[in-house]
Amino acid sequence: AGDLASMESIIKNGVTQLVWVETPNNPNWEVTDISSASELAHKAGAKLIVDATATPPTMTKSLDLGADISFHSATKYLNGHSDISAGALSFNQQSSMYENLFTIRKLHGTVLNSQDAFLLIRGLRTLFLRVEKNSQNAMLLAKHFNNHEFIEKVLYPGLETHPNHQIAKHQTNGQFGGMLSVIVKGSQTDAINVVRACKVFYPATSLGGVESLIEHRKTVSGDDFPVHENLIRISAGIEDPVDLINDLEQALDTVFKRKGQH
Repeated sequence: AGDLASMESIIKNGVTQLVWVETPNNPNWEVTDISSASELAHKAGAKLIVDATATPPTMTKSLDLGADISFHSATKYLNGHSDISAGALSFNQQSSMYENLFTIRKLHGTVLNSQDAFLLIRGLRTLFLRVEKNSQNAMLLAKHFNNHEFIEKVLYPGLETHPNHQIAKHQTNGQFGGMLSVIVKGSQTDAINVVRACKVFYPATSLGGVESLIEHRKTVSGDDFPVHENLIRISAGIEDPVDLINDLEQALDTVFKRKGQH
């Protein structure tokens, strides 16, 4: 994400049919300029699909920025309560690709059951309020732990020091989402122990819910995925931000006091 030069070098005119962009990307939260990516894809005769799961449509309207298809894991922010599995594709026009996918979905039965559909509709009713609070809490966490004595780096597009901050600012409504990552000083074991020491954050892999989640990313993704071994991914929920800040502070203190680094 964010590297348009690399994207341009990979796209082949008349050969590439679909360009898939995840923005911001997980777990480094680098932001791709959707309008520029759209120009590159369309110039080569390809369609652009944007995985905007981390920036739901109350924040970013990918289709208005030039994407042909917008993808969301509805399991995450759209539902917001971590109790269904679903996905959504939105098209900017009723194209042949849309017709083909619609037919496949209809014939193969890949549709939500009525209960999950009900729960998704319930979640959508509070989407704006939830995402606003998710974003506020993530920003407060990012600002508090930026330049922290036990944190090497905070990865969050809402910080002005983030290399893609201006792009993110242009593509959103002023919110930057509830996802951030922190790279903990020390060893990989220290990072794992910080996650284990949290009491308010739930140690889990999903995101976008009302509850705050935390995970040591490399433990989840494995060695084949290029991620910093000390990176901790956070999905900020809608709890009192003071509780979240205090919880991560006590977890860091617990780990680094034990090592005699306080």
